[in-house]
Amino acid sequence: MSVLVYIDTAEGHVKKSSLEVLSYGAKVAEQLGTTLEGVVLGATTEDLAALGKYGVKKIHHVANDALNNFDAQVFTKVIARAVEASGATVIVFSNNLSGKAIAPRLSVRLKAGLVSGAVALPDTSNGFTVKKNVFSGKAFANISVSTPIKIIALNPNAYQVIAGEGTAEVVALNANVETAKVKVTGVTKASGEVPLTEAEVVVSAGRGLKGPENWGMVEELAKLLHAATACSRPVADAHWRPHNEHVGQTGIAIAPNLYIAIGISGAIQHLAGVNRSKVIVVINKDPEAPFFKAADYGIVGDAFEVIPKFITAIKKLKGVA
Repeated sequence: MSVLVYIDTAEGHVKKSSLEVLSYGAKVAEQLGTTLEGVVLGATTEDLAALGKYGVKKIHHVANDALNNFDAQVFTKVIARAVEASGATVIVFSNNLSGKAIAPRLSVRLKAGLVSGAVALPDTSNGFTVKKNVFSGKAFANISVSTPIKIIALNPNAYQVIAGEGTAEVVALNANVETAKVKVTGVTKASGEVPLTEAEVVVSAGRGLKGPENWGMVEELAKLLHAATACSRPVADAHWRPHNEHVGQTGIAIAPNLYIAIGISGAIQHLAGVNRSKVIVVINKDPEAPFFKAADYGIVGDAFEVIPKFITAIKKLKGVA
């Protein structure tokens, strides 16, 4: 019996969301009186043993080059082998693109109950109950899981990364890796210094910026805050910004610690993708903009006057010329 975490990587580097699930998994293992193990698929440049500081005791590594490109069906079968090797009764994923593709498949394969979109540690005082978001983040549900094996997909930024001390034992996992049915013919990387799905701070803008030529101040503000940039759907549809920056119900759903919305009215479709943000700041010259009802802080003003003042104030605070 153990808790197993899927440690997701990109270009050989462990994703921030994986550090969150490691910290979360370590606490779940503590609750259950067992140990935390992890599984890494594909080549990596990371010192996997060093991940022990996040609470993982053993890491099963399948260093097969065939796993360097993601294929949900192949990954599911290999992770099922890791579950068997570790004797895990609880498996934790990040509820990111990879986790959303693997967790349901693994759930069917192992006949395991799945809770996707978890936002808190399970309540093990009377069974096994997990709190999750429902209705696009408008409400919560407590899901009781009674299957022998349980799977949790944790929402990004829902649990704090907790680092301590320790090293993990890294062992090679003997697993049959099937030939992928998906052939990768090319990769187009998203722009930006911070991946949008893992960003703790996001600066987003809408049609209030009037055109793509005015995005310089948004990018400058984002850089000062070490934030990712995002946009509303009309902006992406107008090709002012790339579609990979579109957040909302029909785009990417995010849950940063801070979401700054500039010149976005706050239609319900947009709110559905960002309302899990811990703090929302809205800047809009229309005092009747719907977004103000969802905001923690609001500034009624012209973005072309407010944002330069923001930038000046942050530079002064940071001592940047």
